Amino acid sequence: MEYNCTLIFYGVVALVILGYLWVKKNYRFFEKRGIPFVTPKFPLGNLWGVGTKRHAGMLVLEAYSKLKGRDILGGVFFFIRPVVMPVDLDLIKHILVKDFQYFHDRGVYVNERDDPLTAHLFAISGQKWKHLRAKLSPTFTSGKMKMMHSTIIAVAQEFQQYLGECADNKEEVEIKDILGRFTTDVIGSCAFGVECNSLKDPHTEFRKMGKRVFEFKGFEILKVFFLTMFPNIGKILRMRAIKKEVSEFFMRLLRETTEYREKNNVKRNDFLSLLLQIKNTGKLEGDDVDLGKMSFNELAAQTFVFFVAGFETSSSTMTFALYELALHQDIQDKARKEVNRILEKYNSQYTYEACMEMKYIDQIIKETLRMHPIVPNLVRTLTKDYKIPDRDYVFKKGTFFSIPVFGIHRDADIYPEPNKFDPDRFTEENIKNRHQFSWLPFGDGPRNCVGMRFGMMQTRVGLATLLSKYRITPTSKTLIPMEYGATGPVLSPKGGMWLKIEKF
Repeated sequence: MEYNCTLIFYGVVALVILGYLWVKKNYRFFEKRGIPFVTPKFPLGNLWGVGTKRHAGMLVLEAYSKLKGRDILGGVFFFIRPVVMPVDLDLIKHILVKDFQYFHDRGVYVNERDDPLTAHLFAISGQKWKHLRAKLSPTFTSGKMKMMHSTIIAVAQEFQQYLGECADNKEEVEIKDILGRFTTDVIGSCAFGVECNSLKDPHTEFRKMGKRVFEFKGFEILKVFFLTMFPNIGKILRMRAIKKEVSEFFMRLLRETTEYREKNNVKRNDFLSLLLQIKNTGKLEGDDVDLGKMSFNELAAQTFVFFVAGFETSSSTMTFALYELALHQDIQDKARKEVNRILEKYNSQYTYEACMEMKYIDQIIKETLRMHPIVPNLVRTLTKDYKIPDRDYVFKKGTFFSIPVFGIHRDADIYPEPNKFDPDRFTEENIKNRHQFSWLPFGDGPRNCVGMRFGMMQTRVGLATLLSKYRITPTSKTLIPMEYGATGPVLSPKGGMWLKIEKF
């Protein structure tokens, strides 16, 4: 017995020593290659915000500021995993466009067998991604966006009515929750053809499940880490990235909705209708291009990601925009004048053409996404060995790259006075005078955000609807200066966003 205990003791000591040496070796990854790096803190590294009370986006900003000027790239660590951080815009252009064939994967966990909703366009890799992108791109053309516009406007009218009730009560409101309910209703209608009614009832199952997607607690946080670091083991263990209750809800809803539509030949101007055309015929109506048919699971995964990406990113963008407009009443007044001038031209109708004319609203959205990029870094993983242009650095297949969107957007050399909210940075002339890759909230290149047009349209309608009739002002609860919540994959204000709505 004593002998066995001794063996166990020495075995544990040996494992600890080997683990220590392995971690130490990984943490010397960049040092051995002569590449500048940010010194990691064991065991979190530099990019994990949980436990630090800071969002990962702030860590990206901090790392960028430490690496910029030392070389065209540097090194950081996600836990003990080395991550290359490019800080030169021309190198970023190579990664996202010129040398895209090396960087077309994101390295996100996908398990089609046990977790079919993970096999969506954002996460899927290789040739599967290429074929899926070819199928989905035609569903996001300007013509298809115009088709969905009327659906957004119908929800926006309910949104405007709800805002009137808030203004009548003369109470400060948590605007992020209201905007989340608005975008949930929009996406629910456009993606699923379902009236969610979360503006009327914030406790609907649709709203609850949408929020649940972005909630990570206890073991769920550890699981995200494990699946990021060891995806192959996760697949062997048949682990799910999407919470079971969320997956079951959306799969059931989609199955019931698609079966009803197909049985009753129901057609709507929404995303699901377009996907059903591809699923059943391999084509879109009025288009002879053969896209190839789509399975139900493929359809479900794309509809799911359209929903979760669309409602959270757009509601957060509008939240930050209204925060900045509340603090800058002159900019708010200018935006309101533009909206009302254009509405007068179009007989008070929020037509597609009217919304597309709201250039200053677009500038506000773009400046908001510069200051508060909802996705603060873009992750790519090498699909084959790659030599950095004009350097002797060679990285092997599987190496992670993190493009520091937040750092670029707050770089004073690119955007003077970067902490100042100034929509005039995004006039056509000023945009032309900057590097193409100095603004990356939607990514760029072949793997940019396929739903960018829809996101901009939804955000434009939401802001215009609000500003045409209401004034937004800060309250004693408003976070000044801004603080970001520490958890969650996207950037959001800490504790919500409290503002006051007044009739104009």
